[in-house]
Amino acid sequence: MGGAINDICEMRGCNSVLFLECRKRQDAYLWIGSGGAADGTGGKGIGGGPSAKFLVENVHTMDELRLTGNCMKGSRPILAFDAGFGGREELKLLKCLFVDVFGTPRGHPKSKPFVDRVMGFYYVDGKIWVRNYQIVETTSTTAKEAYTEKKLHGQAHSTSMVEIGPRFVLNPIRIFRGSFGGQTLYQNPAYISPNEMRSKKARDRGEDYRDRKESEDRRKKRREDIVVPEDPLGKVFA
Repeated sequence: MGGAINDICEMRGCNSVLFLECRKRQDAYLWIGSGGAADGTGGKGIGGGPSAKFLVENVHTMDELRLTGNCMKGSRPILAFDAGFGGREELKLLKCLFVDVFGTPRGHPKSKPFVDRVMGFYYVDGKIWVRNYQIVETTSTTAKEAYTEKKLHGQAHSTSMVEIGPRFVLNPIRIFRGSFGGQTLYQNPAYISPNEMRSKKARDRGEDYRDRKESEDRRKKRREDIVVPEDPLGKVFA
């Protein structure tokens, strides 16, 4: 799989790639790769790496969220990272990957000369939470509103952000030195695969069923062991 993707990227002249891998129609894995050519010359091609593999969780599409924001097609995003990406080495590397993949190269022929959205990356609970916002600028329509706005905020117009989606969570699995393989630079020790989680839930349900059946057997045995003595006056008034 990785070799075929690298060949396609080389033919198309790409130096970064996003590959979404689905398994069992319920698990989604995201591969992010970036780097120069495999020979280390820094030319076009994805063969040099590094690359990272994530488990995609809590995916909510734009249609599902029904958010009111909307950005212009082809707009360049501002990438915002929280303070957590500056502390750990693996997060610094992931930050570089996100900048290469989601950022717009300077002077790219298909880039637009405006910026009206922000992509936020937040590291919480060992996972990366991704959010997409639209930059909304509100201009005062009257001189009175402009004077009031300038008095409160120091300028005649206000700027805010409205979430436009989609939103999702990336659970880091492993970072490779090469593209789609190679030496492991980082492995998440807290990662649990979805198969193991489903197996654990199935085992828990099985243990609950076993405990319930054992409790029923003990209750049935207690009823059988209870012997009521015969009442000596039971036949007096028969």
